[in-house]
Amino acid sequence: MTSSPGPWPINDDLTVLRARVLDYATRAGLSSQRAEDLMLSVSEAAANVLEHGGGHGTVRVWLDRGDVVVDITDTYGVLAPHHARRQRPPDDARRGFGLWLMRQMCDDISIDQRPGCSRLRLRMSLPS
Repeated sequence: MTSSPGPWPINDDLTVLRARVLDYATRAGLSSQRAEDLMLSVSEAAANVLEHGGGHGTVRVWLDRGDVVVDITDTYGVLAPHHARRQRPPDDARRGFGLWLMRQMCDDISIDQRPGCSRLRLRMSLPS
C-alpha cells in the first residue's frame, strides 16, 4: 500500500473525501481513533479551503517512512507557515480552532506557501 490515491478534488461534498481518508488511514495501519482524528483534521482543512481558500484545492495521501501523510492544497494561497503555530483561541472565540485542533490530533502539521498556492501537510505515525 505505498501508492498514493488521488489527488482528490475538494468540493462541497466532504462526505466522500472523509470516507476516502478514513479508509486509506485504516488500511495503512492507524488505529480507528487515530484514523478518525486524521479524517476529522482533513475534513476541517478541506472545509477551510472551501470557505477561506478560494474554494478550490486537492487532497493527496500517501505513506512516508512509517507515517500517513496528507497534503491539503488550495489555489488561493493565503495560508502561511506562521498560521501553524497559532495558540489556542480564547474560550469565548466562535471561530479559529481548526488549525489548533489539527495540532492536537495529528503528530505534525506544517504549512508551505508559494505564490497562488498553500499546502497544509498533516502527519500521523503508524504504530511500531
